[in-house]
Amino acid sequence: MSSPGRRLGFGLAINEAFHQVMEEDPSVVLIGQGVKSPWYVGNTCNGLVARFGERRVYDTPVSENAVTGAAVGAALAGLRPVVVHPRMDFMLYAFDPIINEAANWRYMSGGAAHVPVVFWGIINRAGEQAAQHSQALHSVFAHVPGLKVVAPSTPRDAKGLMVAAIRDDDPVVFVDERWLYGGEEEVPTEVYGTPIGKAAIRREGTDVTLVAFSYLAPKALEAAAVLAKEGISAEVIDLRTLKPLDAATVVKSVSKTGRAVVCDVGWRTGGIGGEIAAQITEACWAGLKAAPVRVALPDLPAPASRSLEAAYYPGAAQVVAAAREVVARGRG
Repeated sequence: MSSPGRRLGFGLAINEAFHQVMEEDPSVVLIGQGVKSPWYVGNTCNGLVARFGERRVYDTPVSENAVTGAAVGAALAGLRPVVVHPRMDFMLYAFDPIINEAANWRYMSGGAAHVPVVFWGIINRAGEQAAQHSQALHSVFAHVPGLKVVAPSTPRDAKGLMVAAIRDDDPVVFVDERWLYGGEEEVPTEVYGTPIGKAAIRREGTDVTLVAFSYLAPKALEAAAVLAKEGISAEVIDLRTLKPLDAATVVKSVSKTGRAVVCDVGWRTGGIGGEIAAQITEACWAGLKAAPVRVALPDLPAPASRSLEAAYYPGAAQVVAAAREVVARGRG
């Protein structure tokens, strides 16, 4: 049993994960630009330099490729680095060490080499940050064999999945969504890991399955509450991990409800939402009452205007509309 917790926000839950794991394992190091600056990393790195020193918490210049390559090399040499990218957009500069190197080492060495590194990418949406500061690239990383990809939606899972990612012997991409920093919940005080590859059923239902992750998971719960008032019982699944995907939990739910809405925080075309919809269709074809419906970003770069941002980013209203659509199709 877990010990009683306190209410923590998303960022402070990640911060506690760092403090506890770095205390228990001296091989864990944090490297990246802005680890000393709340402007870059919010409150996630509070107190780390003061407690563990600059030999374990490295604040670097803007050098995404070099810093990420150094972290991969350090992992091969026996450390457990976490490399932070305060803007996930600029992880594009680090594709070579992430995809060509870290993802392939275990396979190419016949299992002799392990790369226990966490690539921590922070998504900063809205606030008129526009196309080069708002991109969610999780689907790209989930496409690559050898990488694990986690995307928590709650403070409890933010702590637990960061701990699990650091302890994992394979490279893990940790998707950190700044829009989630305002929420709080009770988080256990002890160090714990949330299982990678295991989804959570946030709400049970019988008419439609809402599959979501990251910032759209709480929006799916809001949508389920609205739908319940209309007589539609929605089951909400928070994926938590995008790779390896917990297809068994999703399929079991859709086999029960016969309908699915898949919510992706990235672009529609080529996204992880389409992959999940395809797996649902393949596994549940005989029992589907309607084709799965997707909620995702439009195939456009993020706008800089606040009014356009309001139309660009999906929320609970779009999930409700999609659920109504799929239920109506089924009844028809």
